[in-house]
Amino acid sequence: MTFQELLLGMEPLSVTGTLDLAVSGLYYDSRQVQPGGVFFALRGVKSDGTDFVPAALERGAVAVVTESPLSLPGKTVVQVANGRLAMSLMAAAFYGNASAAMPVVGITGTNGKTTTSYLVEGILEQAGFPCAVLGTVSYRLGDYSLPAPNTTPESVDLQRILRELADRGARAAVLEVSSHSLEQHRADGCLFDVGIFTNLTRDHLDYHLDMDSYFRSKLRLFTDLLTPEGAKPKRTAVVNLDDPVGAEIAAQATCPVLGYSVHREAELTVKEVDFSVEGISCTVVSPAGDIRITSDLLGRFNLYNILGAVGAGLALGLPTDAIRLGITSHSKVPGRLERVDNNHGITVLVDYAHTGDALENVLSTVSELKTGRIITVFGCGGDRDRGKRPIMAEVAARYSDLTVITSDNPRTEDPAAILADVRGGIPAGTKEYSAEEAGSFSEKGFTVIESRLEAIQLAIAAARRGDIVLLAGKGHEDYQIIGTTKHHFDDREEAAAALALRG
Repeated sequence: MTFQELLLGMEPLSVTGTLDLAVSGLYYDSRQVQPGGVFFALRGVKSDGTDFVPAALERGAVAVVTESPLSLPGKTVVQVANGRLAMSLMAAAFYGNASAAMPVVGITGTNGKTTTSYLVEGILEQAGFPCAVLGTVSYRLGDYSLPAPNTTPESVDLQRILRELADRGARAAVLEVSSHSLEQHRADGCLFDVGIFTNLTRDHLDYHLDMDSYFRSKLRLFTDLLTPEGAKPKRTAVVNLDDPVGAEIAAQATCPVLGYSVHREAELTVKEVDFSVEGISCTVVSPAGDIRITSDLLGRFNLYNILGAVGAGLALGLPTDAIRLGITSHSKVPGRLERVDNNHGITVLVDYAHTGDALENVLSTVSELKTGRIITVFGCGGDRDRGKRPIMAEVAARYSDLTVITSDNPRTEDPAAILADVRGGIPAGTKEYSAEEAGSFSEKGFTVIESRLEAIQLAIAAARRGDIVLLAGKGHEDYQIIGTTKHHFDDREEAAAALALRG
């Protein structure tokens, strides 16, 4: 493909040098550039890509795309208004617009994206569409899987992976679309058929700074990315109308809206709902008729995830039998209220809940199902939104008989400073136990243990038959980031090991 072909439909601010260049690859990291590649000199938070142009040229880049005026005698330079948007659109073209040839569902929201993606995957598979999934847990197609360093990969990687999975047989795709990726135009080259909005609660304010900016980034999926009529005629926004901002998203969406609700009138509602330790059963009332659903998923918040997935299936015109069977077959999601089996009569659950709202959803669910005590282990990530730390502590303390505050991924922050922030949300007068005392706690209280391993071991040791132990915050993650280094650490593995120590 030539550079000129990549620029079709775009309006650069300026072009110097020839566009009649054969392009072998697209790169945003100068260290990865190969001969014949185009280098995108992007502005970052900590660095400016123009500083790395000499290195990219030395490695064989034939052209540079930049937002800043740049003089490179004898070289091809294209100046654009938005480098990330240009990269996203050019990446889609370079990799053959894989999303144009298949139904694509994008899911955004603070919580519920991953579970909803698994459910939509199940529905599409039941309908006969081998489904690629790009999300928090992995980038995958069937048994083939790639690690997922980001919920939504950078645009060049996203389009490359979509092409690879399409070539491997994918005939549909489901993408978790993060707020960061929407802000940074990573998914702008994708042609979406359906966008799902799950909910909006406090998160990522270290990046977005305020809730309005966070909301605006999510809104882009429904105003900018769902394609113009004609390209994808079934395009639909599937929106949770019970969320406080759902009505605003529905009002501003640039495509037809299918709303879902548990508490009010909507295109999708539910009746005959039953929650138990075995899961959820309900009847979804839809424009295509009633659909009887059973799922192993737990809790009211997962009922919303089910409704979002059903909405996507209906928006794509899939048979209701495929929708029903897809929900049933994909009801176990890694690190989302995932059980750790044992023969001690203790319910041990691992969940990714890492915001106040997510933790409240999980704890309110297990509180309704409990027969004994609730022991919650959680921490908060370093170098992230400090404001949510006391919020999570208050939630944990409100629902739990014993709250164990520990490390999550401290990154480059002092773990003790993070724990102090979290501890500030524990209500005054709550009994504090030492680590030794907490092992045999007798009244509602909390303890602080910096080592996550020791915190998990204490929680398991302290539990009695009938108790529920919730390990929150890391879910499917199999690592812990301390400083800038990833260390292997899996809550599920450590819980199993601690259970084995009980004999």
